[in-house]
Amino acid sequence: MRVNSRQNSRPEYDGVIQDIADYVLKYRIDSEVAWDTARYCLMDTLGCGFLALRYPECTKLLGPIVPGTWVPRGARVPGTQFQLDPVKAAWDIGCMVRWLDYNDTWLAAEWGHPSDNLGAILAVADYLSQKNTALGRPPLMMRAVLDAMIRAHEIQGVLALENSFNRVGLDHVLLVRVASTAVAARLMGGTREQIMAALSQAWADGGALRTYRHAPNTGSRKSWAAGDATSRGVYLADIAMRGEMGIPSVLTRKQWGFYDVCFSGGRFRFQRPYGSYVMENTLFKISFPAEFHGQTACEAAVQLHPVVKERIDEITRIVVNTQESAIRIICKDGPLDNAADRDHCLQYMTAVALLFGELRSEHYEDSFHRAHPQIDTLRNKMEVREDPGYSRDYLDPHRRSIANAVQVFFNDGSATEKVEVVYPVGHRRRRKEGIPLLEKKFITNLGTRFPRHRCEEIYALCSDRKQLEQTPVDAFMALFVT
Repeated sequence: MRVNSRQNSRPEYDGVIQDIADYVLKYRIDSEVAWDTARYCLMDTLGCGFLALRYPECTKLLGPIVPGTWVPRGARVPGTQFQLDPVKAAWDIGCMVRWLDYNDTWLAAEWGHPSDNLGAILAVADYLSQKNTALGRPPLMMRAVLDAMIRAHEIQGVLALENSFNRVGLDHVLLVRVASTAVAARLMGGTREQIMAALSQAWADGGALRTYRHAPNTGSRKSWAAGDATSRGVYLADIAMRGEMGIPSVLTRKQWGFYDVCFSGGRFRFQRPYGSYVMENTLFKISFPAEFHGQTACEAAVQLHPVVKERIDEITRIVVNTQESAIRIICKDGPLDNAADRDHCLQYMTAVALLFGELRSEHYEDSFHRAHPQIDTLRNKMEVREDPGYSRDYLDPHRRSIANAVQVFFNDGSATEKVEVVYPVGHRRRRKEGIPLLEKKFITNLGTRFPRHRCEEIYALCSDRKQLEQTPVDAFMALFVT
């Protein structure tokens, strides 16, 4: 019997991997909008992490694997006393900033939260800066952190524009792993070959199943999955820097590559080259700690609250018009078993906003839910409908809207006006309105963790981009040790 042998010549790296490596090494960021937005993103992301430290379900997961371990010149976890190896520090920072679903968002064919990459960026930068200082070398400056944030946002966001990983059942945190790997390897001083080797390992990991974000399995893993992904990026960058070989055709290899195994045989499509577009257009969650597709529904419901608050028992139905993505991700009927389930339910967040005129993180907790049975009563009266125009404009690169409309009907035949909100406060089109609110959010969140004089010191530094960029990373991180 004759067996045909196969050619075993080692290929070049896949073009997708080469493009990312070339971007992180060669692209010059000259967008003032991107640099300014990165500063606001840093502030907001850290603030979200500090707020999360009030929740024991989050803090129980933080700290060293071996209790009491303290790593000399290790990376600090902001808002805590932990000083850890960069891999675990990245996990902890990523878990903190993601826990309350309150950090920035990117919506396209794939969804995600590019600021999740801050876990890897801060952990690696803090460790390297302290190491340099100890060796008598110049420390790493915060400009390098902002630079890495812009690049990580871009990698994750551009990959997400035309490529829907959720439609093949994979979670968007695989893009966090890829972006974190790229920027961590660059911060570590990786060569083009080392960065490509690290990226190939990131793709070889495949992807986490998205099932923990959807009924009936929605649970708290969605709050730490990005921390896990960003820390994995640090680990893969580190072993590449130690000389671990790459897997050049990890995406395209027939039968064994990512495309065939994990992407239904499809190939990635790209709407635009890598630049600074994603950071310039990132979406901030300013008004509500809620899944982004429901932000404008909450805003509409808050506007309706004064009209309906005295007529709750008279409501017969509530019509919510939304985009197709919201229906696919956060439209839920039936019991909601935990806080992670509730903050991903369009009907729940809309009902709370209608009843109370606000929506806060504590409104998802079991105790609050049990105390207010009217929430589920209103949920059961909701009709969620897709508006085709909302779905089109959601994907239009020139609009990128996230529209919702809410209208309430009463048993006497009357109804409220139909309140439509097309762009949330955190959208670039409402940036002038949103930035003062974002700064207020940051100050409030700082106050949950630090004394007033420290809050003032931190805010003053973060408010001055030039001063921030020229601050050593290790000095910046020292401000957040408790």
